[in-house]
Amino acid sequence: MGILVKWLGHASFEIQGGGKVIYIDPYKGEYVEKADIVLVTHSHYDHCDLPKIELIREAGTVIIAPQDVASKIGREVRIPKSGEEITIDQVSVKVVDAYNNKRFRSPGVPCHAKGFGFGYLVKVENKTIYHAGDTDFIPEMEQLGHVDLALLPAGGGYYTMDAPEAADAALAIKPEIALPMHVWEKGVYYDPAPFKEKVEARSKIKVVMLKEGDTYSF
Repeated sequence: MGILVKWLGHASFEIQGGGKVIYIDPYKGEYVEKADIVLVTHSHYDHCDLPKIELIREAGTVIIAPQDVASKIGREVRIPKSGEEITIDQVSVKVVDAYNNKRFRSPGVPCHAKGFGFGYLVKVENKTIYHAGDTDFIPEMEQLGHVDLALLPAGGGYYTMDAPEAADAALAIKPEIALPMHVWEKGVYYDPAPFKEKVEARSKIKVVMLKEGDTYSF
């Protein structure tokens, strides 16, 4: 059966593997299975929907998130530092940086400052899935190590990478598979086709394009 990766919409994913149900950035989509692990990249509402988190949470659910998210949830949350690795049975989660160095709300004020949010490297069944969070193409991406599946924002370029920049990030990361996400910004849909075209023209990376609610297995 392998690992199942369901795109719930926006930056929201459900991953099943290693006997665990893992949700990342609960916000869009339907939430049926209870969570063993919940990963939240940052506290913005479109990545951290509190009613969705409460819906999938059980007594044994492990939630990993930045400090700001823990303050919103108001219950026990594991708050790691960048570079920290957390192991939950057969799943390991490594916290990595996610931030803007090109996109600013006002001069000197990035949309997502370094240290505000995270990206995650999730290792399950000897496969590594990278969820980039809300980020620009940052130097740390070239130091991630082997990635099997990269989930990369490829929207309009207002708050995160646009499709061409996300393609550059994919080419630097060199995952086996890349999947564009976060393709809506300011209520507008941005077709990630240019991401797919650029990545596949310049590398052997397989680009998977899902519709909301679709599942990919590998």
